[in-house]
Amino acid sequence: MAKANENYLKLPGSYLFSTIGKKVKEYQEANPDAKIIRLGIGDVTQPIAPAIISAMHSAVDEMAVKETFKGYAPDLGYEFLRNVIAEEDYKSRGCDISADEIFVSDGAKSDCANIQEIFSTDNKIAVCDPVYPVYVDSNVMAGRTGTYDKNTETWSDVIYMPCTEENGFAPQLPSVTPDLIYLCFPNNPTGSAIKKSELQKWVDYANKVGAIILYDAAYEAYISEDDVPHSIFECDGARGCAIEFRSFSKNAGFTGVRLGFTVIPKDLKAGDTPLHPLWARRHGTKYNGAPYIVQKAGEAVYSRQGKKQLKEQVAYYMNNAKVIYEGLKDAGYSVSGGVNAPYIWLKAPNNMTSWDFFDFLLDKAHVVGTPGSGFGPSGEHFFRLTAFGTYENTLEAIERIRKL
Repeated sequence: MAKANENYLKLPGSYLFSTIGKKVKEYQEANPDAKIIRLGIGDVTQPIAPAIISAMHSAVDEMAVKETFKGYAPDLGYEFLRNVIAEEDYKSRGCDISADEIFVSDGAKSDCANIQEIFSTDNKIAVCDPVYPVYVDSNVMAGRTGTYDKNTETWSDVIYMPCTEENGFAPQLPSVTPDLIYLCFPNNPTGSAIKKSELQKWVDYANKVGAIILYDAAYEAYISEDDVPHSIFECDGARGCAIEFRSFSKNAGFTGVRLGFTVIPKDLKAGDTPLHPLWARRHGTKYNGAPYIVQKAGEAVYSRQGKKQLKEQVAYYMNNAKVIYEGLKDAGYSVSGGVNAPYIWLKAPNNMTSWDFFDFLLDKAHVVGTPGSGFGPSGEHFFRLTAFGTYENTLEAIERIRKL
């Protein structure tokens, strides 16, 4: 008789954004005249840049001709994309990363979840709190997190690193030694960022204790301050302790196209075992790459015209972030983020719980955000708003909130 993976049964409730979608749908059905503005999910709203669309059209035309038709993509991804990534994202910043250490995929979210498969279930993970839910959920599915405590909303075998007002929403080195450390900077959900000197401390720590840092750099394109690193490989010794995830979703608007990549240095080891060949085997066996047309679109991101157009789009979203940050601050809210990331992290007023504040905003202002408690226990009484809406909707949403 077939049996289900019991680890999946340990997951509490439904996925955060599924719960939000259900609540919004129910409210809309009950209030059909309400004009709801969604600043919750981190989905982009601006169209893909013309230079990228042009590259996709050319790639489609190639697929219609026998001589230029492409079938399955290479396991690691096409060389034309990996080469330009290595040059533009790493070598140009002084990072020692080569094209054959880059694995092209269908997105950073997939890779952040799938990477745990190449590690033993005996490994103990450390996560920021609050944290992007995929990191913890995928480890729950693997059976690595122990038992769930409904009262504290924590897992017995997970090391939580609180990110609070007191520490500037940046974690401190853990007191209990982990094997795998999940870090995300610029951070989702808090929008916080750390300086290179601070990230270097994490790299030094990981090398000292034999841990591996799983570094999510999906929002690096939004960094505005010079002393904030765009890659963990800007730090000395990172090749020996780090894996990095990148995404085209937020910097190029590929949420509906799907493209990302993961960097695993060839000299990175778990104990005595090199990890590059393990991920190559997993990547090739459970293929989650991207088709030729999408990878050609990715190449166009790095073209002169592509970079110019994407810089304008990033500026568009960061202007939205400024509108949200300044509007809420002027209205008396305690806010952070929005400088190096497209997320604003605000404190719910009157000590409201984050879900109560969600219901309050939806009912009174018809604005959808994301409850902080959905990202972890330290997110209670906090709330995330995204800058990925349209400028017009962002202005209207903040004006509605200001009037409450």
